[in-house]
Amino acid sequence: MRTVAYAAGGVVLLAGCASMPDDGDLRGVESTPRQDTQVRVFAMPPSEDATPTQIVQGFLEALTSDDPDYKTARQYLTREAAKTWRPELSTTVLSDGPGAQADRPDRQDIGSLSYTLTGTKVATVDAQQSYAPASGSYTKLVHLTKDTENGQWRIDAVPQGVVMGKSDFQRNYRAVNKYYFASNDGGTAGGTTPVAVADPVYVRSHVDPTTQMVRSLVGGPTSWLDPVVRSGFPTGTALRKDAGPLTPDDRGRLTVPLNDRAAGVGTGRCEEMAAQLLFTLRGVGPAVEEVELRAGGGPLCLLTQQGAEMVATTGAPPPDNLYFVDDEHRVVRIAAGSSDTEPDPVPGALGEGEKALRSVAVARDEQTAAGVGLDGRSLFVAPLEPGGSLGEPVLHSAGKTEEDRLTTPSWDARGGLWVADRDPAAPRLYLLEDGAEEPLEVRTPGLDGRVRAVRVAADGVRIALVVEKGDRHSLLIGRIERSRPDGGTDERPAVTVRDLRSATPELEQVTAMSWAGDSRLVVVGREQGGVEQMKYVEVDGSTPDVPPPAALTGVKAVTASEDESAPLVAYSVDGIVRLPSGAQWQKVTKGTAPVYPG
Repeated sequence: MRTVAYAAGGVVLLAGCASMPDDGDLRGVESTPRQDTQVRVFAMPPSEDATPTQIVQGFLEALTSDDPDYKTARQYLTREAAKTWRPELSTTVLSDGPGAQADRPDRQDIGSLSYTLTGTKVATVDAQQSYAPASGSYTKLVHLTKDTENGQWRIDAVPQGVVMGKSDFQRNYRAVNKYYFASNDGGTAGGTTPVAVADPVYVRSHVDPTTQMVRSLVGGPTSWLDPVVRSGFPTGTALRKDAGPLTPDDRGRLTVPLNDRAAGVGTGRCEEMAAQLLFTLRGVGPAVEEVELRAGGGPLCLLTQQGAEMVATTGAPPPDNLYFVDDEHRVVRIAAGSSDTEPDPVPGALGEGEKALRSVAVARDEQTAAGVGLDGRSLFVAPLEPGGSLGEPVLHSAGKTEEDRLTTPSWDARGGLWVADRDPAAPRLYLLEDGAEEPLEVRTPGLDGRVRAVRVAADGVRIALVVEKGDRHSLLIGRIERSRPDGGTDERPAVTVRDLRSATPELEQVTAMSWAGDSRLVVVGREQGGVEQMKYVEVDGSTPDVPPPAALTGVKAVTASEDESAPLVAYSVDGIVRLPSGAQWQKVTKGTAPVYPG
């Protein structure tokens, strides 16, 4: 049995759930539909003389409650099992609630009974709170024993972690970004300001998410991101043992007491730590306007939200312009977010029509652009300034058809230009440092297929690739690692994209994609046998709890900005169209290949 608490206008109403059966198998133990975020569900302890079926069902329902330490769930376990069970190790998400079947229901008289938990996996969340899509069947054993002294049934063998159905997971957990700093560039192109990198994790929605996120952030990045980021927190830093729940005061100041590992850090290091906290806690729990860090019995530093923006950059700056190719195959632009429908050619050779183009990418500072020729064979780079010349191509493809040549390029935060050659005879991913150096072939260990599209994140350490294998086009997210051969400084660094993972395992054909936030992309594609759809996805393969874009047919390209205030823009059968916030798609003008900087 569970008690559901509805918090509405400061009034709490309690309502008991339907009673449990006292015998038989359990099917789909998922009785809580998707609820408003203010609804809290609390588990009920086992009743006296509960049957084995009631014990198993009560335990499974207790896993979906908002009990902070699973104290009620432990009451369904024997004393020894309660001590060894570690619910924080993992969360397994099933398509429906777990079913449970008694293996030998006729043997209750001997005081020992087993149930098999079953279901279909859709995802897992590990001990680092990192989400990953999953598939296949779930089968685990739960064993019960009857206490010879009091005659009460309890579970004495239980799988580690917790398990629940998808709708209970959506009610219980929320996705939050924690932030670290890119470790392979030392700052933005031409500067020394650290670049913040989003590391998405899932935390329990109603169990002090502020404290959860502080502990998770201080504990370090997830394993997938760890090789390319660093933290301002010294190794071994943790919340002080006597730190209670963390709540900002009425001025929005959050005081964070750390152990002595953080004592003695300089002001610059302390402000980096505070900036990470401020970036992470945006939108989590009560508003945090400033953070005070304390360690060694005294204050370390104080930082405001405004100060955090001076310590590090996060995401991408708002774009000045939207760029695309007009019907004369020139690069043109309109002011981003404006109601303008008449584009202007960009200054310089790319806007003068010196070379007919099929696609374009604009550097994040909007001072340089790269264009792919109409036949897809050649890549050109030119400054966006009057009188700038086009020069010779910086890269050629030998692909026999247009579809087997160069992809639309993409700029990273360091000023590097990325592009893939789709030539089946020699498919490669290239990086041109500063858009001008000799193309460097990027290593892609584990890549199974050829790259059809490339987009680099604003942080410069994550890359999104559409990869073709057979008839399937999949969206994969990779980690960009840079290293110099043998530790030398004269040779060019080796660049490798590692640990590619799927962001859209359910889509068979991904036809267009773009970054649309610090850890979010917008994707156009279709499931097997399904119709084309446009949706948002997270880099970890989860689906964000936001409405999908309004439906749009015949989408051939889509672009968004990591700055989420910029409207979504697409190229469809109607030409260039945009989606202002809260509105429907609006036609802008004729043209193809729309892009924001990046």
